[in-house]
Amino acid sequence: MQAPRLRQHPVANKKVLVRCDFNVPLENGTITDDRRITEALHTIEFLRSHGNSVILCSHLGRPKGVSLDCSLAPVAQRLSSLLKTDVHLLADCVGPEIRERCNQLKPGEVVLLENVRFHPEEEKNDPEFAQQLAANAEYFVNDAFGTAHRAHASTAGVADYLPSSAGFLIEKELEFLGRAVESPKHPFVAIMGGSKVKDKIALINNLLPKVDRLIIGGGMSYTFLKAQGKEIGKSLLDETSIEYAGQLLAEHGDKIVLPTDFVVTPDFAPDGPTSIVDADHIPADQMGLDVGPSSRVTFSGIIHTAGTVLWNGPVGVFEMDAFANGTKSIAESLAASSAMTIVGGGDSAAAVEKFGVADKMTHVSTGGGASLEFLEGKILPGIAALGKLGS
Repeated sequence: MQAPRLRQHPVANKKVLVRCDFNVPLENGTITDDRRITEALHTIEFLRSHGNSVILCSHLGRPKGVSLDCSLAPVAQRLSSLLKTDVHLLADCVGPEIRERCNQLKPGEVVLLENVRFHPEEEKNDPEFAQQLAANAEYFVNDAFGTAHRAHASTAGVADYLPSSAGFLIEKELEFLGRAVESPKHPFVAIMGGSKVKDKIALINNLLPKVDRLIIGGGMSYTFLKAQGKEIGKSLLDETSIEYAGQLLAEHGDKIVLPTDFVVTPDFAPDGPTSIVDADHIPADQMGLDVGPSSRVTFSGIIHTAGTVLWNGPVGVFEMDAFANGTKSIAESLAASSAMTIVGGGDSAAAVEKFGVADKMTHVSTGGGASLEFLEGKILPGIAALGKLGS
């Protein structure tokens, strides 16, 4: 996707509204992972260095109206620490008082608007609400890749009323994800996990012509085994996709790599008995929850020889230690690889964080749903909307 970039169209001495993705995890009001905040700092500092005042906005959670639990107050506190300047949280995101406060901002000053989803008009992309948001500023920068697949007022609607461009985070996401899809260094390996095949059909269809190998793990793999006529016991099955999986194997079996062994257990529990079985001998009263050691060796070997690796979805229930080794093995193999390694957000991003190798990846996407839709070849409304008005 093409969009005007802030780097190419720097603005100076303006009041700039920046849509960020500050939808961070909280426990008892404390931020447990601030990566989405730190990823926004480059854009914020760049704007400040050019004499702009910066008006940040974001959503947090899925509030039904105003909710103290979804206030952006913890984000404002963390931003103040990271930017080494006071970042004041305003009481709302629209209205005469908010507009007046934004009008009074001095160059370099940063404020954070309160959660845009406190207003139902946000998710409806209500034009009047978008216009009220735009009235706070003179320019709009979208740097919220994680919500770029949503046509909401603060992600897309505002661009109807302000000149706009993409910030540095969106630029980075488009560069790395786009390079993986359009001009990867070969061998190009895609690793696909997660639960249901039907959720990844568009992604598979878009990537399969471009990859040299497609590794399939996680809950998806059992549907492929079922398509081969194998016993999968109580393992997860996407019945609606059995025929599709069979067609893929018939037409692209030379590219597709399935697990050859699994860690199985009688029940979905973290502390039950486990055993390792090959793919042809999953007991009828057991379920697979991770790939086995032979599969890990095979997957690691493929990663070792790759030029580009794109990973989307864990290959086991990595949240449970007994079934985390397959996903951990992939994370560590990517960390040791000389390939361009791109992690497609969501659970895969959580996995590389959990296993302490996120900083060893070439790029870890901040967008779960957005990265998935981009890799599927879909247009992202929050990016397509940029640049409608001249600067």
